[in-house]
Amino acid sequence: MTAFTTRPEILGTFGVVASTHWIASAVGMSILERGGNAFDAAVATGFVLQVVEPHLCGPGGDLPALIYSKRNDKIEVICAQGPAPAGATIDHYRTEGLSLIPGDGLLATVIPGAFDGWMLLLRDYGTMSVRDVLEPAIHYCEQGHPALPRVANTIGGLADFFREEWPTSFETWLPGSVAPQPYGNLRNPTLGETWRRIVAEAESVSGRERQIEKARDAFYRGFVSEAIDRYVTNTAVKDASGQRHKGVLTATDMANWSATVEKPSVVDYHGWTVAKTGPWGQGPVLLQSLAILEGMDIGSMDPCGDEFVHVVTEAMKLAFADREVYYGDPNFGEIPIELLLSPAYASERRKLIGGNASYDLRPGKLSGFEDQVDRTMRLLDASSATGAVYEPTMAHLSEKRGDTVHIDVIDRHGNMISVTPSGGWLQSSPTIPGLGFCLNSRAQMFWLEPGLPTSLAPGKRPRTTLTPSLAFHEDGTRLAFGTPGGDQQDQWQLSFFLRRVHHVSNLQAAIDAPLFHTSHFPSSFHPRSREPGSLMAEENFDPRVLEALRARGHRLTVAEPWSVGRLTAAGRDADGLLRAAATPRLMQAYAVGR
Repeated sequence: MTAFTTRPEILGTFGVVASTHWIASAVGMSILERGGNAFDAAVATGFVLQVVEPHLCGPGGDLPALIYSKRNDKIEVICAQGPAPAGATIDHYRTEGLSLIPGDGLLATVIPGAFDGWMLLLRDYGTMSVRDVLEPAIHYCEQGHPALPRVANTIGGLADFFREEWPTSFETWLPGSVAPQPYGNLRNPTLGETWRRIVAEAESVSGRERQIEKARDAFYRGFVSEAIDRYVTNTAVKDASGQRHKGVLTATDMANWSATVEKPSVVDYHGWTVAKTGPWGQGPVLLQSLAILEGMDIGSMDPCGDEFVHVVTEAMKLAFADREVYYGDPNFGEIPIELLLSPAYASERRKLIGGNASYDLRPGKLSGFEDQVDRTMRLLDASSATGAVYEPTMAHLSEKRGDTVHIDVIDRHGNMISVTPSGGWLQSSPTIPGLGFCLNSRAQMFWLEPGLPTSLAPGKRPRTTLTPSLAFHEDGTRLAFGTPGGDQQDQWQLSFFLRRVHHVSNLQAAIDAPLFHTSHFPSSFHPRSREPGSLMAEENFDPRVLEALRARGHRLTVAEPWSVGRLTAAGRDADGLLRAAATPRLMQAYAVGR
């Protein structure tokens, strides 16, 4: 593979930060320069991304993080994915006349988890104060930041809807009834005041950890949760169902929840140990794909050739089919993740990959789960028969659909974090009065059919698509990487990781290589449509490769060049050299370091 790069791979020994927005990356690096560690930097970066990419994440959203603390010397998962509220029952949603949970509005909301996740990370792994990590975000709320064209266009396109249906959002995003212009100076003073009030409440007590706990109380048991409860309980808003609904989230739900620390799911691949979230997220899909591909000679394939694209795509189809049938919150039932990740199971699945594209959704049938497989497949078939007509789309390019952000940080001590915050998009839910932010729409990932791993139930985590990654090689080399992109996240990460492992050591070159993904399996987002046999590939591929993929039977959609994926990555070599890279696609992500 030719090591073409659009930018230099960032190299240094002090610290590196990569994120999906240049301002956020600069803020993270400033925290490292002030003596903060990787976790402090990630928290400050995350809060700034809520301000500068409000169409992709917000304070009402959620996050999973993969972390490696030098002190603890192990990989851990921070789960800040909030669960469904106590009132989120299938019966209630059916009574509201719904067969699918809408992709927006108040009924789509689960408990917002991001703030507690950031505070847990800061308290237990960081070194700085609440003020230290919130001050950069407060600055950009109050002084403004250049409105990304997609932010400006999203707000402009929703102006009439906001005015008529979500007036609190109209007030927030179109002050004086004027939509922001691309690269105009965009402010959110109300959100800035929310953060100032949280800092003030935190500083009403002494001691760093006590201040962090006070901030958590302000959000989950204080003025923030009270404002959310008041609005959600008393307001019916129009959503994707075409009807108006009140939500079910309450202050009690928020008060009784907190983020947790868990063990990761892992597989070994060619000397690497790759770590992902548990099966409440889609992360094990990447691990299953690697287990299947372990028995194939990926290293001999052209990483930009049709054989590589075909084999990787077919492996992903098998892994994602299992996601649909087996993944879910393990606190609510048996999830056979160890079996799904086992070499023996992967060997059987590998045999299903042929020379042509498959059009069938083919989950494995595990002993004891036959009825679950059958019921899930009947649900998916019925949903496909009544769902929306498929139109090739890319969530990361849509101006009205939400997406996600990503952060990778490594400090000079060897601490590492890969974190993928999302949810609370400005276009997903109306702004909560007095707070300056909106709630998430993660509940749309539940089914309103009982008895499945992803059936709606109070206290259950939705099967999120958020999926950061850490990978450690036996020689001491380490990687942190991830991307926004919904169901495509693990697809783009897989091709990046395979190219890095087998073909090129330069992180920027691995990110710059042409990308591809499939929508063969049901989408995690409303209206849950799928496109059997589909393959989307960037025009950056050689035309002969694209033609060969068509010849293999893939239903190919060719995307604009440099338009797919928003990967970032950071690495640490065995000798302590640090690396970082970020995609040039969409002209937003940036890696910095020294």
